[in-house]
Order: sequence, then C-alpha cells, then structure tokens
Amino acid sequence: MARTNGGIIGKSNKTSFGKCTVTAHTSSGCKTLQPGTRVVSVLVVAGGGGGSGGVGSGGGAGAGGLKTSENLSACGTIPVIVGAGGSSSSNSCVSAPKGNQSKFNACASNEIVTCGGGGGGGYFSAGGVPSANLNGGSGGGTGGDQEYTAGTGICGQGNPGAPARTPGNVGLWASGGGGASQAGQQGRGGNPANPAYGGPGGAGSPVTSIFGSAPQPFYIANSPTAGATACGHFAGGGAGGSYPGAPAYGTTSSAGGIGGGGNGGDGGNNPGLAGVANTGGGGGGAGDAPGCDVAKPGGNGGSGTVMIKELNKASGMWSMKSQFSSKQQGTWPATTFIEATGGNAVVTCGSFKTHIFTASGNFEVTSSASSPTLNTVDYFVVAGGAGGSAQQSGGGGAGGFRMSNSLGLPGPTTSPLANPSGLAVSVQTYSVTVGGGGGGAPGTTPTPRSGGGNDSVFSTITSTGGGAAGGGNNCGSPLRTGSPGGSGGGASWGDDAYNPPSLGTAAGGTGNTPPVSPPQGNNGGASGIGCNAYGGGGGGAGTAGGTPAPSTSAGGDGSFIADAFVGPTAPSYGTAGPVGSTRYFAGGGAGRPRAGTPETAAGGFGGGGNNPGCAGTTNTGGGGGSANSGTGGTGGPGIVMIRYQYQA
Repeated sequence: MARTNGGIIGKSNKTSFGKCTVTAHTSSGCKTLQPGTRVVSVLVVAGGGGGSGGVGSGGGAGAGGLKTSENLSACGTIPVIVGAGGSSSSNSCVSAPKGNQSKFNACASNEIVTCGGGGGGGYFSAGGVPSANLNGGSGGGTGGDQEYTAGTGICGQGNPGAPARTPGNVGLWASGGGGASQAGQQGRGGNPANPAYGGPGGAGSPVTSIFGSAPQPFYIANSPTAGATACGHFAGGGAGGSYPGAPAYGTTSSAGGIGGGGNGGDGGNNPGLAGVANTGGGGGGAGDAPGCDVAKPGGNGGSGTVMIKELNKASGMWSMKSQFSSKQQGTWPATTFIEATGGNAVVTCGSFKTHIFTASGNFEVTSSASSPTLNTVDYFVVAGGAGGSAQQSGGGGAGGFRMSNSLGLPGPTTSPLANPSGLAVSVQTYSVTVGGGGGGAPGTTPTPRSGGGNDSVFSTITSTGGGAAGGGNNCGSPLRTGSPGGSGGGASWGDDAYNPPSLGTAAGGTGNTPPVSPPQGNNGGASGIGCNAYGGGGGGAGTAGGTPAPSTSAGGDGSFIADAFVGPTAPSYGTAGPVGSTRYFAGGGAGRPRAGTPETAAGGFGGGGNNPGCAGTTNTGGGGGSANSGTGGTGGPGIVMIRYQYQA
C-alpha cells in the first residue's frame, strides 16, 4: 500500500485549484474553466422586465430572477446564457414585456436557471385585464389606474411588485417592481405640502459574501438614473411613474431599487429610465401629467449576468505523492498571502491592498505567500516633473510613468502603458524613492534651462525625472532645445539675429530616456521659428508636448490608472481626465504660446502646470508651466504605489 499511495492510507482527494478567479459574463457563450478547477460558486441573474409607458403613469418592472449557488462541482467548458432585458412599452393598455432567462451549465443535469423579471403594468386607461407578463423572477408593479394584483415573484429568485392602489383608494400614481431582496412599493399622491411620487423599486441583493467586498472590478459602476450597483448589488426593481394629481402639487421621480433598478419618470410626462445593463434591474415606469395624453415609453430592462468564481478547495486524504506533484506544479491551495508595511497611506479595495508613497521610505515584506503566484506585486512608479522655464520658453517634461497590471484590473480603465508582468517579492526591505519636482527657471535675460525632475525607484523599476525646459531668450540669444527625460522638456525660441527662419526650430527633449518598454513618456514640443515664436509644451506620458502653432504650446497629456488601483481614496491622488473611473498622472507643463494668440496654454491631463507659471500638481509628476515673466512653475513631485492580494 505504501508503494502505491505514497505512505498515506485514506480516501482519494477531491481538490480544486481555481485560485478564486472571478469571471463576469455579460453575454451568452461558453466558459472554459482553468485546468485545475473542480469546484465553483455561481451567480445567475436574468434580464429585468421592461417598464410600462403610454398615456398614463406606468408600472415599474420586476428585476430578473437571482440565484447564487456555492461549491458546485464543475470542470471543463460550461455553456452560459445571459438573458436580455425586456423592452419598454408605450402602450398603456398592456403590460410591458418580461425579461429573458439566464442559465449556468445550460442543458446539463445541474443547470441553474433564473426567470426574467415581470414587465411593468400598463395604466389601463382604456380598460383591460392584468397580463401574465407581470409575473417573473421578481414581479412587475401595476400601472396608475389599476386595482389588480401586482406581478408575483418566484420563490428563491425574487419578490412581488406592488399594486398601484387598493380598491376604493383613488390614486393615479404607479407602483414599483419587486427586487431580489424586497417587494416593490406603492407611491403617494400629491398635496399642497408634499409632492407626489410613484412607488420605489424593491431592493436587489448583495453578493459580496461570495464574490468579495466592494469595490471589485467585476461589480457594475453606479448610474445616476438607477439604483446603486458598485456596492455589489444586483437585481433591483424598477420604480413606478409619478402623477401629481394637480399641477400645483408637484412631483418627484422615484428611485429604482439598489442593484440597477431604473428610476421612474416624474409627473412632467417624462419617460421611465432603463435598468442598468448586466444587473438584471427592472425598467422604470413612465410618469404622467394632468391633462396630458401624449404617449411616452417606460425604461428598458437591464440585461442579466452570470458570474463564476473558481474555488480553491481541498478535501479527503492527500497522499504524499499528490502533495509533491501539486507543489511541483504550483497548484497547491494557497493558505497565506503577502504581509507588508510601509508607505504614507495603505488602502484596501476588495481582496487587494495598496501602499502609497508620497515621499521616500521603505516597503517591508514581513511574510510571503504560500503560493509563488501570490508573491507578485503590481507597481506604479512616477518620477518628478521638470520645472517650467521663463520668458518666451518651454514647459517642463513630465516624470516617467511606469506601471504593471498582472492582477487583473479591467482593460478600459487601465493605461495602455501597463506592463502585463508584475514584480516578484520576498521577505526583505525594499527602499522606495519618490522623485522631487524640478525648480522653475528665473525670468532673467537670457533665461537658463529649468531644473529637471528627479527619478523615482522601487526595486528594479526606475522612472526617469522629467526633462528640463529650454531657456527663454527674449530675442537675445541662440535657440535652446528641451532636455531629455522620462518625458522631454519643451524647447524655447530664439532671435532672428542668431537663428534666421531658414534654420528652423529647436527640438523638444526626447522622451522615454533611457528607453524602456512600454515607454515611460513622450517628446517635448519644438519651438516656433524666429522672434516672438515662443516655446513648446513639455511631453506627457500619453502624448507629446504641443508646439507654438498650431497647438498653442499645450503640455502633453499624461496617462492613467484605474480607480480600483487606489480604492475608495482614488480622488485624493492624480487628476481627472477623459477616461472615466481613472486618475491621471504625468502630464506635461505648458509652454508659452505664439504671439498673436491667447498668451495662455493648458498643462496636460495628469497634473501638468498651466501657462503662465503654474506648478505641476503635487505627487502627479506633472511638469511645471512656463512663465511669461517671472519664474517658471515648479515640477510636481512623483509618487509610488505597490498593490498586491492580501486575502482570498
């Protein structure tokens, strides 16, 4: 027995090595599980029903049915069906369409099926009868002129909607659809002291106990027109439409249920709002106004989702041979995670922790994880930006921008400059250097170059300080090029007496110096030609610096990290930019624009200083802006962040 079982007698082990990987499916298809996965936990949410509209206040729709199941046996390829939301209706005589089913492991013996949410009930101003469409995973709420029973929910998947009114109780406001954890609610008529409102949608259900505390990259972002979702809730009911009763009473829009339920239309004859995509939220019902017989739609139901968590599990008796094989393959279940100290702030987001250094210090790994794959950290290292120059001169180059994304942050909110490979760490102390910003050049004649930014360093990653801006000349000295750096500094202009137009422009400093891949920055902007041509903008991590004509010497834009890299404190770091749910860093400082144009210019997104003479934003690595007179803006100091998984 010892020879065949490695010295241990017992049952065969039943194990799963899914590494707690979570996949959120937003459309139908197949999920191929990891080779070692044998056990999963699952969330299945169907599409929410459509909200009702027409010429009166329409009922809010029910949420799609919601089911969770833990510790299911699964392996190989799993078929997944994600149900679409029900479409809205503009016909007040019928209920809106239901949502569609979602399925996990479709057609198998252990498939999990959830039913689409019930549609919102029509106003029925022309008469009619309740429709089977009201019933669903969660039931739809009734329209404003109904005394009928609201839609029913399915036990274990959702809750009923609410009736708009009870017999003998006059009221023309509609009711809310049911949600996964709460029934829909009735509305209220208006009076001189209080506005009317339709019935709010029933609350959805949180899934954080299975998939981790919010925020998580696979939870849906909040929408201002529906119930909150980023907290890890799904399947909120749609709100009913409002009706004021009298114009003077006023009305307000009712809220959809937490978990993506669409808000109801207010009493200004406005349409209902849609449930949030991939939450299963019900659509909101349309509102009504006295004497207004114009048809308007309800809101569409939100599509469903299927979320799969591949688990780490070990049961039964392990043989020595099995243990040795699993250790060799790196599939032994992880029981410990990195423990570390250091930084000016430490924040958590879901199962991840980020140490933030706004000044130099130490990152000390006090305990390593039991799995090599968990001993990897992601880094974000931004160097100090260069100062801006003065007179008719260039903006400071941004500090180098380097980061990794090996821990699965979402692509749309993660910089294209991210390295897909993180850094392996071990138990030791790592010195962290946060580079300071360079000083601005004084407004003397001629003006010298500004001060370059200083390097930031973590482990083997060095981001180079921003390149200095070329000095101003005031029509009295040769052209001055920008200096190289993480991103290059902007060049200054020169006097025709020294540099006739035939000699062309001075070049901006070269970015990504020394070269790394992905690149850490871009070139600074070139100068104009001849006297009064002025200087170029400093380069940024995302784009090169502008030139005096035609781009008005703007600083180059920086690049960005996902809010989830920093967690709930994201607004405290970096700046806003064009990509939502991100923070920008390493923007170039503005140069001085060409004479005859507005003599101001903008620094790049990510903390680049504006012209005239504004400093780069603190701890963004932004370059300083050039000054038209006086001293150029100082460069922004850099920043270092280190992110790793600290719990399952």
